[in-house]
Amino acid sequence: MNYSAYTTIDHPAAAELTVERSRFIGHCREVASETEAKAFVAQIREEHSQASHNCYAYRIGPIDNPIEYFNDHGEPSGTAGKPILGAIQRLNMTNVVVVVTRYFGGKKLGVRGLIEAYGQTATLVLNEAGSVVRVPKFKAILVYNYSEHSLVLHRLQQVEAEIVNTEYTDLVTLEIAVPVVNEQEFLSVINELPFLKVDIPTKQ
Repeated sequence: MNYSAYTTIDHPAAAELTVERSRFIGHCREVASETEAKAFVAQIREEHSQASHNCYAYRIGPIDNPIEYFNDHGEPSGTAGKPILGAIQRLNMTNVVVVVTRYFGGKKLGVRGLIEAYGQTATLVLNEAGSVVRVPKFKAILVYNYSEHSLVLHRLQQVEAEIVNTEYTDLVTLEIAVPVVNEQEFLSVINELPFLKVDIPTKQ
């Protein structure tokens, strides 16, 4: 698992640019896998099925060794998907897919014009989406008596655990998300609190 924090978009976004009567419409979304990225591309292509082109790029995974892919969707090679990917790279983002749709306006833009139009549209939509730094976390479920609640919360604060959900019955069930960098400290807390029942699902 990669422990490093990474930058991605803050929220899905759309933006539009007109160049020589051609409309360029950019859409972006945060994704966690190539499957999610391709599903988003398929969605945009369906929504804009009458468009001349739906070009895209995505960058997924650890920032020091990401999966990168781009597609020109019928535009001259290297004039669409590559500048879209370049916009993502310049912002040093990962776990993001960008689709730029083009409705042809009747005038050819040439290689340089296409590169600039697709790159500018991608940059525009990424700026519209904003950025956020995410820290990889793993989830855990804790079960314990209510009398231990204050102590548990105090110790969880020390490992910067985020409380995702709390259920109160005859026992307290706490779902938490712990930064991966604090995993060893969290395991120490578990060892120091033997009354805890702990389940750690598969890490993501």
